[in-house]
Amino acid sequence: MSQKRAVTLAELLEQPVQGIQTLKDTYGSWDVHESQHVDPDQVQAVLGELVERLDDNFPYFHPQYAGQMLKPPHPVAMAAYLATMQLNPNNHSIDASRATTAMEHEVLDQLAAMFGYPVDYMGHLTWSGTTANLEALWVSREIAPGKAIAHSADAHYTHARMGEVLGIDTVGIATEADGRMSLDALERELATGRVGVVVATLGTTGLGAVDPLAEIIPLAKAHGARVHVDTAYGGFFSLIAEDLAPETARHFRAIAQADSVVVDPHKHGLQPYGCGAVLFNDQSMLRYYHHESPYTYFASTERHFGEIQLECSRAGASAAALWATLKVFPLTREGLGAIVLPGYRAAQTWHGLIAESDILQPYQRPELDIITYLPRVRTMAELDRVSHAIFEMAADTTRPQQTHLATYVVTPQQLAARGIELEPDAERARIMRSVLMKPEHEPLIPEMHHHVQMWSRRAYSVTH
Repeated sequence: MSQKRAVTLAELLEQPVQGIQTLKDTYGSWDVHESQHVDPDQVQAVLGELVERLDDNFPYFHPQYAGQMLKPPHPVAMAAYLATMQLNPNNHSIDASRATTAMEHEVLDQLAAMFGYPVDYMGHLTWSGTTANLEALWVSREIAPGKAIAHSADAHYTHARMGEVLGIDTVGIATEADGRMSLDALERELATGRVGVVVATLGTTGLGAVDPLAEIIPLAKAHGARVHVDTAYGGFFSLIAEDLAPETARHFRAIAQADSVVVDPHKHGLQPYGCGAVLFNDQSMLRYYHHESPYTYFASTERHFGEIQLECSRAGASAAALWATLKVFPLTREGLGAIVLPGYRAAQTWHGLIAESDILQPYQRPELDIITYLPRVRTMAELDRVSHAIFEMAADTTRPQQTHLATYVVTPQQLAARGIELEPDAERARIMRSVLMKPEHEPLIPEMHHHVQMWSRRAYSVTH
């Protein structure tokens, strides 16, 4: 019989705190310098105030929060981070992170295998998906100086922003009615010869759309462009590809042929912020990282992460937390995949309920676990008023009854492309958006749907 059960951080804390203290004691005792002495009563008061201040947040940890892409780290990850943080290793060099450097290599091997990358891949963890994408785009710039970055018009703003940082042009490629990059529009841009890298997003942060990577790769290669995959949000859906729509699964499987890929374990990987990762499918770009340091690398002749990354200091605790988490939830369908899958099912279930609703209608079918929908109204101005009212009213009630949603801005043309015709009395309007990334969302969907329908009726009533 399985012994599995939910665990809390409180019950896990004693082992990492006492274990690390025992480790420290083996080196002998020392007196803490008086400059670091504190008044325990003052510290308790400060921590009490901190808890009060943190109450001024939405309940990101609760399944009734389905607003932004926020998912609580697992207690295993938090306990491992806390244990390692007491030693505070820096994964920039092996000298400063002997144990956690080894752990990082182990988790990177697992991430590379998840994407089907070869054993001679190159990569490392990062503080965020933004810095991971920056590094991949920097490498592309070094390989093809002066060439532009092409990305979906619905891609994360990271790519346009990093283009500014790198001093190179970026081009937003139009999307089709399903939110995916248009292959025809991409081909026209590639034909100009000015594109050095195409960024395919597998799981756009707005709609959760999956760009047609399997077609983008041969198209880009035919025009001499690299392909970088931004799957910061969607990467771990690779674990449940067989459960996704066949067309979606086909593009996730194509990641193995991409030149580079980014994934954020602090999204679906149960990690605390920040923990991203960038991987390259070969080591030919190592020549762009060369640098010298007269004091950093001296305790090992092996390659240090600082020699193959743009960042300098990085928390070894992030590597340790991810390492411990993947020991408990391996990168398999039955491991971490079993935590990702309920969110996908929740989105499909809620989409079906919304399609049958008399007050709500779907914007488009979800490919992953992000769902978009809108109230049934006649004009763009109505749509914006009612959507905003739903957003506010659903959260403005007693805490156990709150439902936290988000909104997404659309144009009349985008609605019309999805068969929704509204009077264009405004250039844009908000619709509803929900991120169902917690596995606990799945059993809550009927209740959430009931509440959102109720608030939609009330929002319609008070705005008319």
